Amino acid sequence: MKIFVLSDTHIPKSADWLPKKLCDELQDADLILHAGDLTDIDVYNRLKKIAPVRAVHGNMDDSILCKTLPEKDIIDAGIYKIGLIHGYGPPFGLTERVAREFSGVDIIVFGHSHSPKNETKNGVLFFNPGSPTDKIFTRSNSYGVIELNGKIESRIVRL
Repeated sequence: MKIFVLSDTHIPKSADWLPKKLCDELQDADLILHAGDLTDIDVYNRLKKIAPVRAVHGNMDDSILCKTLPEKDIIDAGIYKIGLIHGYGPPFGLTERVAREFSGVDIIVFGHSHSPKNETKNGVLFFNPGSPTDKIFTRSNSYGVIELNGKIESRIVRL
């Protein structure tokens, strides 16, 4: 299973749409995860036309997204469980805060900081794809890919 991971797209404020390289690669997605701050329901609807989408709302999402999407979710992906949340508070301590939101998961996908993270702690992969459209807290735009084929393989793709 090939999962593309997005967060903090902030469309249309940060960009009109996703970068072409990312759009081209999304065609290979079995699943798209979005960890919040889409900001407009149109982003969610456009992504659903590409592949199945699971998403949560973030602190910058409009009221329609907040009513449509949960604050956090658990995705069953074969033998793996993925916790999905946007995150909250300052960047310092974000990983610890999102860790407290889930138990019994193999992967926690989150956003909020715009800073990519691909790190395993205590057997759990903490995965923040960064932002493909906004570089406010980082030097480059990015997204993530997680492949589940009997093992977890994850990578951050810089744009």
